[in-house]
Amino acid sequence: MEFPVIDLFAGPGGLGEGFSSFCDGRGKFKIIASAEKDVFAHKTLTLRAYFRCLQEDYPEYLSDYYDFCAGRNEEPWTERTLHIWEKAKTEALLVELGSEKGNTELNSVIVTRLRKFKSSAPLVLIGGPPCQAYSIAGRVKNMKDSRYDATKDQRNFLYKEYLKVLEAHQPAVFVMENVKGILSSKIDNKLIFHQILSDLADPSKALFGHETGKRYVICSLVKDVQFHSGDDPSQIDSRSFIVKSEEYGIPQCRHRVILLGIREDCFPGKVPTLKLSTQVTVGEVLEDLGRLRSRFSKIEDSSRTWSALISESTKKVAKGLAMKRPETGKPLVKKLKAVAKALPQEELSIGALRYPFQGSTDVDINPIGLASWYRDSNLKLTLNHETRGHILKDIVRYCYAACFAEVNDRSPRGHSEYDLVQLSPSHKNWESGKFVDRFRVQQKNKPASTITSHISKDGHYFIHYDPTQARSLTVREAARIQTFPDNYFFQGPRTQQYQQVGNAVPPLLAKQIADVVAQILKIKTDELNRLK
Repeated sequence: MEFPVIDLFAGPGGLGEGFSSFCDGRGKFKIIASAEKDVFAHKTLTLRAYFRCLQEDYPEYLSDYYDFCAGRNEEPWTERTLHIWEKAKTEALLVELGSEKGNTELNSVIVTRLRKFKSSAPLVLIGGPPCQAYSIAGRVKNMKDSRYDATKDQRNFLYKEYLKVLEAHQPAVFVMENVKGILSSKIDNKLIFHQILSDLADPSKALFGHETGKRYVICSLVKDVQFHSGDDPSQIDSRSFIVKSEEYGIPQCRHRVILLGIREDCFPGKVPTLKLSTQVTVGEVLEDLGRLRSRFSKIEDSSRTWSALISESTKKVAKGLAMKRPETGKPLVKKLKAVAKALPQEELSIGALRYPFQGSTDVDINPIGLASWYRDSNLKLTLNHETRGHILKDIVRYCYAACFAEVNDRSPRGHSEYDLVQLSPSHKNWESGKFVDRFRVQQKNKPASTITSHISKDGHYFIHYDPTQARSLTVREAARIQTFPDNYFFQGPRTQQYQQVGNAVPPLLAKQIADVVAQILKIKTDELNRLK
């Protein structure tokens, strides 16, 4: 059976990608509408909807997509595929939820597209309301603004747009994702998460004050924890809704609150949970992409100049470290000298939006079969794989930090481990203790730290593990860590590409969630079939 899916606050489509990628004997999921208000994320969303449509219904025309990826065509479509592109545009909607116009357009599309499905096909709702108001960083920023009033910040209440779709269309199952900060966020000194749990369990009561609509059981995906309508939310351990991505084969320590809602008449009693998986490291998913260098943002850039300046600067750091810590610094000094010597030995590229594949398909991508998930034999290049420019001092810090991480099996922290004149930033609060993780290496032998939208700012927190590349991660590398397939082409300026990747749900985790949802829906559809 084909299950229709509505994706709200879709971003570039991470949740939707995972659900639409799932298909087995229990059925498959079909995105009928995805809503996003950001122009560039919407472009990515539309392009992916188009690719899926080609892949599923018109595989003979897939070359149009790959020609666009390769830059041979200015548009993703040709005359023969224009109608498919127009169809994709009806699925991916550029709408602002919460506005009267946006809500009306979304509802109209949902009603129209649901008519094409059997009345017995259970509907699924997925999505994650924007998290800026709930995140720790966002709340710290708001606290510094004396004019900020949480009760008037509409971002705190965007989950109610999710409620409206729940109440209007009564899906059999829903999945809602958000940051951990939502668990501790308060309005009028009351935990907003408690209110969200109660509202999701009974959308009609939350919106209209009556209990005539369908109610939901809110379940954890990782523990045997359930919240029913009428339960006291303060009696629930809210941390049981946190999913730690690294425990499920995702190469990053991304911890997010994910709620699984099941309509009471579809509730199976015992709810399946995600299955623990082998840990995947950064190196296992990046090593096959080949090597790039960073580039200079303030001075003339060339591979030869870059190598010479970074090599010279790294030698100075090694010399300074040898003088400052003659005994304890020996291993790191040795590593820095080796890197300084290696830097001039080869010319490295800075990559490109469409970069000819320079890596090796002989390099394995971990032991759990991720090569088939990431790679596409029809794609002869690497998309969104371009390094960004940095000032010379930052590039030297990146090189030093990566060397430090190799020697010490951890990233250097704070001013005490950047205490050379060549390494200390001219930041007035550098020694305050507030910036101990300002420069952080993503270590080769471990899962990454959480890929967030902050990666679009400067890259300091997302340093590549190879000191001879001395750079931050590219969009493609961040996308690999987020488990987006290589043929997922992010649109818009590079800053916006980073934001899209950082805000998304890892598609491979979403696929595992889809598996849990499919198990629940199979129980429901089997019951319906027995009643016929």
